[in-house]
Amino acid sequence: MPTSTQPLKIAYTDCFSGISGDMFLAALLDAGLDERLLRQELAKLDIGPFDFSVTTTRPSGIKATKVEISARADQQFRNLATILDILQASDLSPIIIERAGTVFRNLACAEAKVHGQPVDTIHFHEVGAIDTILDVVGVTFGLHHLGIGRLISSPLPWVHGFVECAHGRLPLPAPAVCELLAGVPVYAVDLAQELVTPTGAALLTSLAQCFGPLPDMTIDVTGYGAGSQTLNNRQPNLLRLIIGQERQSSQTVEIIETHLDDWNSEGFPYLCDLLLRQGALDVSLTPMLMKKGRPGQQLRVICHPAHGMLLKQTILSETTAIGLRFRTEARLTLEREGVTVETPWGEVVAKKVQTPAGTVIYPEYEACREIAESAKIPLQQVYREVYLGREIKKEEKE
Repeated sequence: MPTSTQPLKIAYTDCFSGISGDMFLAALLDAGLDERLLRQELAKLDIGPFDFSVTTTRPSGIKATKVEISARADQQFRNLATILDILQASDLSPIIIERAGTVFRNLACAEAKVHGQPVDTIHFHEVGAIDTILDVVGVTFGLHHLGIGRLISSPLPWVHGFVECAHGRLPLPAPAVCELLAGVPVYAVDLAQELVTPTGAALLTSLAQCFGPLPDMTIDVTGYGAGSQTLNNRQPNLLRLIIGQERQSSQTVEIIETHLDDWNSEGFPYLCDLLLRQGALDVSLTPMLMKKGRPGQQLRVICHPAHGMLLKQTILSETTAIGLRFRTEARLTLEREGVTVETPWGEVVAKKVQTPAGTVIYPEYEACREIAESAKIPLQQVYREVYLGREIKKEEKE
């Protein structure tokens, strides 16, 4: 888990024209994913020969990347087990196999519910085609290779009309998309064209931590992935992918609270670690006296508003809470960065904070604790040396 002095690399999918698997993959390439490395990864899949084309297009004058994939032979129907076997038999890294497998499992469950059939009997039709398999594996590899620690998505557009597929004529959004987007914020669009495909919905609901507005971040790069159709309302059929560093000096935060009187607080360390990994800025548990003299605790979580949905779901799943209170508040934080300080025991990581009175370097507890334990000296002695130590500039390391 990144420390408080290491900004998390995050990606935001701005789905103003929806999302599909090829648009997501194209946006990653446009944002800096190495095409050569991507081709090497996709070649590890035993799915037969295929053509993979990456081109540049300019819808509405915006430079974007477009991906086109086609099989060189007739497509075969593949069920979930077949696709998972293909993943397991490949030389892909375990984390890519796991994440891609999760996407296909979620997609299979949605299709099975729509058709009223067991998951094991579902044939994926379009979803089992080579292009979809490559889109899913390519996106999971791209996010991992670019070091994305958290994926966040905008709300998704909800259209009307019909689409032709292997099952026949289906209403839009496709029934599988409706299943996948349960619990996801959407908004109505007066357009009779497909904007969110089942693959795009499965990728987001399987890999994104939350849906909401753009989080507080420092933008590094913006990529555009082009879709294959021209939209009737003349807006560009693009997916915008914004990648950058999470800002730790957010000015607006969400406060989530609940009172617990029948929860075993022995599970708090586990809950705390889980919430922090999911984007919480702070987690606290305060003893309190509740109605009828019953002892209890108040759980309070502070987070960016974009992370609120996932954290609320976790609290309701991991505790006995049956209700939550939440609100947004303004806060002021000081700018800080991770630094390295020279001490008698070598280099130690610390935190440099810009205060109104000047710059202050604060010790990092975990780093100091390791030194105190290994050198068998008081922790406060290590702290003092860090306060007095000389900061090692980045150019010195280079």
